Amino acid sequence: MTRGWDDLLPRIERVLERLEEALVRSESGPAGADAEKALAFRWRRGALQPIAHPDVYPLDGLLGVERSVAKLRANVAAFTRGEPALDMLLYGERGTGKSSAVRGLLGEFGAEGFRLIEVRRDDLLDLPPLWTLLRGRRERFGVICDDLSFEEGDTSWKLLKAELEGGLEARPANALIIATSNRRHLLTERISENREARLDPDGLLHPGETAEEKVSLSDRFGLLLPFFAFDQETYLRIVHLHARALGIDERIPRAELEARSLRFALERGTRSGRTARQACIAIGQAFARETQ
Repeated sequence: MTRGWDDLLPRIERVLERLEEALVRSESGPAGADAEKALAFRWRRGALQPIAHPDVYPLDGLLGVERSVAKLRANVAAFTRGEPALDMLLYGERGTGKSSAVRGLLGEFGAEGFRLIEVRRDDLLDLPPLWTLLRGRRERFGVICDDLSFEEGDTSWKLLKAELEGGLEARPANALIIATSNRRHLLTERISENREARLDPDGLLHPGETAEEKVSLSDRFGLLLPFFAFDQETYLRIVHLHARALGIDERIPRAELEARSLRFALERGTRSGRTARQACIAIGQAFARETQ
């Protein structure tokens, strides 16, 4: 009796998995009218799920990273026109606008047919089914994996290298891979790896095999866009931008707003766009309580 149940249980699990996949497809497959109008999607269990209300941030609101945003715009503009374009890695410190910059592309190029597909890291390693769905469609798709990184001992990044460039199956021309990460090289790096470096007879430095292998992943992205922390002047410019958007710039004296926002950043240990917005919200709440 136990043996029969052990044989039956895997079959039940497979049936339940297929029912779940069928339910996802029926609720959010790409054939519906909502999917035709959608600007953004999630890739889940072999189906495209339309995102009804994508969070689109205006690219002009990203201060302190204008050079990277300009290159991002130019690359996606070329891609949207059907011209050759490069896969992109947006890297740098937290809260500096990497994810906002990608979402902002929908506001600039959505009317011209640009779409975003959100893909989780694990799903990024198995993209052929997605390529099959996208191949031949008229839209131009940016496949975005946010906050991409690999921990020590995780070898799945080697599979991602083949998906980016080097696999046998050609990627459809209307698909572009975009990733954001706090790490430029995406993988954990050790000091010991630097000891593998060597000098050749001409005095040129050659990285060790381990370091070279890790760097080769980020090299598959043709466009590397840095997003670094801001100086104090830029941080305060962003503070005033968010203060105007939140309607607190006219209620709080300029000097007081700046002093409080700098103190907020000091407590958080970082000056970034995210910190500036959080500071304005916190200052607005505190000022409202103090003036009641």
